[in-house]
Amino acid sequence: MLNTWQRTAVLFLACLIAAPLAGAADVKPLPIGSPAPDFNLPGVDGRNYSLKDFASAKVLVIVFTCDHCPTAQAYEDRIKKLDADYRDKGVALVAISPNDPKALRLDELGYTDVSDSFEEMKFRAKDHDFKFPYLYDGETQAASHAYGVLATPHVFIFDQDRKLRYAGGIDNSDIHEVTANYARDAIDDLLAGRPVRVEKSRVFGCSTKWAEKREEAKKALAKYDAEPVELKTIDVAGVKDLVKNDSKKLRVINIWATWCGPCVAELPEFVTMNRMYRKRKFEMITISMDDPQRRQTALDMLKQLHVSSTNYLFTGGDPNALAEALDSKWEGPVPYTLIVEPGGKIIYRKTGEIDPLEVRRLIVNFIGRTYAGER
Repeated sequence: MLNTWQRTAVLFLACLIAAPLAGAADVKPLPIGSPAPDFNLPGVDGRNYSLKDFASAKVLVIVFTCDHCPTAQAYEDRIKKLDADYRDKGVALVAISPNDPKALRLDELGYTDVSDSFEEMKFRAKDHDFKFPYLYDGETQAASHAYGVLATPHVFIFDQDRKLRYAGGIDNSDIHEVTANYARDAIDDLLAGRPVRVEKSRVFGCSTKWAEKREEAKKALAKYDAEPVELKTIDVAGVKDLVKNDSKKLRVINIWATWCGPCVAELPEFVTMNRMYRKRKFEMITISMDDPQRRQTALDMLKQLHVSSTNYLFTGGDPNALAEALDSKWEGPVPYTLIVEPGGKIIYRKTGEIDPLEVRRLIVNFIGRTYAGER
């Protein structure tokens, strides 16, 4: 029973097709003065875009960005502001995601609720109210290769003749004080009909996830699956300590049992979350309500699903005692999931199967989407 991302991983491992894969070694950023390479890419709004769709613009700004990267996320509001401030001045802005989502390891998704697939780009665009076209180049990466995208975000600004006049970063700092607004200055110069003062700047952010990195993602998945799986015991006092949460980590606690079909069905979602966020201030915990005599059965299920988080088997007897120790608002049915802040504040409780996107969004909104959000 695999979740969406795990099914995707399995599929691409099974069919690494014999198409040529663009890679970092032969990527060269488009030189200043070059004409804009054309493209024909799908947008999250359901239509395809090419250069001709922006033919009337005095200035064309192409921002290569993505969903997962903390640096790219730090710039999302600035990209939106750039679009809003210049849209009525004859400037067109289009964002393109260059990444192959199949080349991403789960531990590279520790700052995001969504990955870089086309479907998940739609979630990000809707959640963050993108008013500009957001296009997907992850299928062939042909446009990204033609422009020479080094990292996300990477900005290319073209004049009315579609000659490149600026390439590099949006400004000079993602999370600290900005002292140089490269993109805005370049746009202002072009609109005023004067030469761009700064034509190039360095690009800081997450490296482009070229398709050649699929093999690395494949090895990471195999390594995750080989991790040891343990099942410890816990009593009422131990459960109370878990919910008290004296740690500095956000704690997700899932109550499950082998005899509960929905419980088993959603465990892979928690496996994914654990692999995504465990390098940060996050902890995934499962508690099995199986009879202690069925400990091996519960352990076998956890091993089958590669649940290498912190796993417990409740041995405190009466399930009512478990409920009182865990959360007095829990009425008993499983699965049951809590999210507990450091200090014991419960910020999420759910009877029945979770909405994985909702839970990931809560997690990353708490632990932070950018490096400035570290707690």
